[in-house]
Amino acid sequence: MTKASNHALPASNVIRSLHKQVILDSTSKPKTSMSELPPFRTDPGFRYLQSPTPDWQFGDGLRTNTPLGKQWKADEEEGFQVFDPAKEEPRDLYKLMTSGITPRPVAFVSTIAKDGTPNLAPFSYFNMCNHNPPMISVSVNNRGKNPKDTARAILDTKEFTVNIISESFVEAANFTSVEAPFEVDEWIGSGLTREPSTIVKPPRVRESGFSLECELYQSVPLAPPATPDEPTSYLIIGLIKLIHVRNAVLDHPKRVVDPSKLRPVARMGDITYSTLGDSFRIPRPQWESVKGDYNVQS
Repeated sequence: MTKASNHALPASNVIRSLHKQVILDSTSKPKTSMSELPPFRTDPGFRYLQSPTPDWQFGDGLRTNTPLGKQWKADEEEGFQVFDPAKEEPRDLYKLMTSGITPRPVAFVSTIAKDGTPNLAPFSYFNMCNHNPPMISVSVNNRGKNPKDTARAILDTKEFTVNIISESFVEAANFTSVEAPFEVDEWIGSGLTREPSTIVKPPRVRESGFSLECELYQSVPLAPPATPDEPTSYLIIGLIKLIHVRNAVLDHPKRVVDPSKLRPVARMGDITYSTLGDSFRIPRPQWESVKGDYNVQS
């Protein structure tokens, strides 16, 4: 990370300062101060509902017989605005893309630099990219022309851990995004606990309910086409060596994570985080059950 002071700030100071900021709506106008918002709920917000259009059938497309579908169709009349990335400033593209590509899971990445300096930072350019072999991807933007601390440590040592952030410690995790000098240890300011990993050297976050020990599988420098030798970020592909899951969030008979217990957070645009809300399940169509409909259409 790019960093700004010689000492990590107490997490409480950062949290207090965040409460003085304002939340921006989609028009970037002040909406309300954080201190005026309702307190955070303690009950799990995750629940299952029916899908938006449970009676959808082959070829229906957008159904307009519901208030949601009707309004979505009516909104088409307002048209579209087209953005040409070649004509936009990178900062404006960042704001647009992070507000539209949502929600994004967050990789809470722990590394140890070649000189032994620990680093802990969150990244929302993150996802699972394969399960056989198990792999994840994290994209880390550069600081100017140089890789940030996290990318540099991974490129040098080939090891890192990825930890999923839950609601209960999101402020502590967010603290580690502070712009502090290279030698500053973000773990101290966050107050989170280093848990020794089994295979890799960087520790995992004990408070995380789902952690991955990873080895570097491949790194891809990402650069503008006009300047291919000047990368602006690095795409890190990690091979997962071990997965640590808290028993309290695991559905043991199914060997899967219960989202209502893990309670992960995601990133939206600007400084906004989100939590799990209403969910629904839609079965994947089976070809044998729909090929007859295709024959009728043809």
